[in-house]
Amino acid sequence: MAGSQVEISPGALNRKLVVAGQIAFLPTGILQTLLGPMLPILISRWSLNDTQAGNLFLVQFLASLLGVQLSGVLLSRFGFRPAFLSGLILMAGGAATLLMGSHTLGLLAVGAFGLGLGLIVPSDNLLIAEISSDTGGNSRAAAVSLLNFYWGVGAVFCSLMVAWTAAHKLLPLFLYAVAAVLVVLAWGMRSLPFPEAAVRSPGSSTSWSDLARMPAIWLFAAIFFLYPGAETAVGGWIGSYVSRVGTQGAAIASIMPAFFWSALTAGRALGTALLRHASESRVLRAGYAAGAFGIGLMLWAPSLAGVIVGALITGLSFSTLYPITVARLSQRFGVAARSIGAVMFSLASLGPAVIPWLVGVISHNTGSLRDGLLLPLGATLFLFFIHLFEW
Repeated sequence: MAGSQVEISPGALNRKLVVAGQIAFLPTGILQTLLGPMLPILISRWSLNDTQAGNLFLVQFLASLLGVQLSGVLLSRFGFRPAFLSGLILMAGGAATLLMGSHTLGLLAVGAFGLGLGLIVPSDNLLIAEISSDTGGNSRAAAVSLLNFYWGVGAVFCSLMVAWTAAHKLLPLFLYAVAAVLVVLAWGMRSLPFPEAAVRSPGSSTSWSDLARMPAIWLFAAIFFLYPGAETAVGGWIGSYVSRVGTQGAAIASIMPAFFWSALTAGRALGTALLRHASESRVLRAGYAAGAFGIGLMLWAPSLAGVIVGALITGLSFSTLYPITVARLSQRFGVAARSIGAVMFSLASLGPAVIPWLVGVISHNTGSLRDGLLLPLGATLFLFFIHLFEW
């Protein structure tokens, strides 16, 4: 009929948001893991020692911490749209300028895309967790696991492309291409129907003093700090660790993170099916136990092949741990997870800033990168013991 309007169902709108969130997590995975495969290149380019190299992680994730705090304000007051669009633009600016000049300019570029990551990562995770129950799909944990599969695809693609473009002297072009994709994404996503700011009814909010009395809050805080820190330390330093194993290790140093991120990505692709047949608690316990075993094998394997197997076991074991934690946070606190998430995702930025940096400090002071990597091993073991109890 002329002049009639076709109404789009809320479910269809939510599906568009899910697809948009998944697409956005591809370049997010690239930039969040970029320092790992590029670390040997940047160390050589700027003549850095291990402490200075660790400072790159510190800058990225402290900037991300600031972005997470800003995302909490934006999500609570204005909804998801401003956090998404500004995050994509900041990431584009950082990617485009990383190799344009000196070490100092590089730190500023890392800070820029770190700030953008701090806006995108919590916003996207919380968005998918919040709307997943309305899309007719699987559980929140499965939906967030699938989202983070796309992040993993970006991480694997990053490692492979850095190695290939560096070998062909095309690395700056790769970074410019990533920046261009991010700008196009921001333009394309500007009119999508993101959820608006949550309307709070009087007396419905829970004070932080009340929340602080809940043991679960402190357990969530420990997980959000330690797990991302351990994951980033393993993925970020594994290339440099392998480069010191010998001539054969140095030859594959740039692509070594791809083994870790490929296993993690494959695990997230399988996570949806796994969570249909096993409880979240069992998956968490098995994941942390196997992850600790994988890191141990990586550090004490007598051959390069053993290191690679350890990296694969660790990545596969880690695959569903973070998505399950995000889903449990959203399920327990509902829309309030937007504001609580600002604190938790801040810790998820602080952990990757502190733990990889401490790995570099320990390595520099002891002369052994293996000693530094004992830190993520200890964090993984601690998280395994936390999940032996139901909470």
